[in-house]
Amino acid sequence: MPKSAAPLYEQIRELIVAALAGGEWRPGDALPSEAALAARFQASPGTVRRALDELAAAHVVERRQGAGTFVATHTAPRDAYRFLRLVSDEGKKGFTRRLVHCRRARASAETARMLQLRTAEPVIEVRRLLLRGDRPAVLDDLWLPERHFKGLTSDVINGYAGTLYALFEERYQVHMVRAEEKLRAVSASEEAAGLLAVAPGHPLLSVDRVAYTYGGRPVELRRGLYHTESDHYRNDLN
Repeated sequence: MPKSAAPLYEQIRELIVAALAGGEWRPGDALPSEAALAARFQASPGTVRRALDELAAAHVVERRQGAGTFVATHTAPRDAYRFLRLVSDEGKKGFTRRLVHCRRARASAETARMLQLRTAEPVIEVRRLLLRGDRPAVLDDLWLPERHFKGLTSDVINGYAGTLYALFEERYQVHMVRAEEKLRAVSASEEAAGLLAVAPGHPLLSVDRVAYTYGGRPVELRRGLYHTESDHYRNDLN
């Protein structure tokens, strides 16, 4: 272990994250046992356990009773919409998805700043609708660094049955581990109103999200417009 002022469990946590970022373990893979990791990092099993507990709390790994510790994955059904906090008032589950477009663009100054890119660097711009039955619930606009998502097209998105984050994980080896959101109330523009089937000026919830992969690297900027007439935004606070 290298010398550091940080507590040993924090050093081990960061070394595990670095190994994940380097592809040593893929999403869904089982990690070595705590005893094996303790031997690798020359630490006690208790110290390794604390590092893994922190990673589990951050949803980087998941504990499975009697099975061990696994790299978290967006392909698991229970995690399909982990970052989407829109909940149906009537208890309806899941969404259907309708792609509006997927095209190459140049990063605006704001997009470049949020994604730590150069201004005008190539990005992929995705627009889609999430629907509850036949009712549009979310209009999503996404900006993705093209260098991480080469070959992403409408055909690729439409040909994949799972969520976008599962697609990013499986095809592009980009795993979203955390996100930051900003919420504000807005009025629907004419364009957004047409797509969400509401009147222009209708109140919407705007959710700006930056999603990060291992090492705190931003890899997605997303702006969602939520129609909350029959849904609500829910966040469980611990």
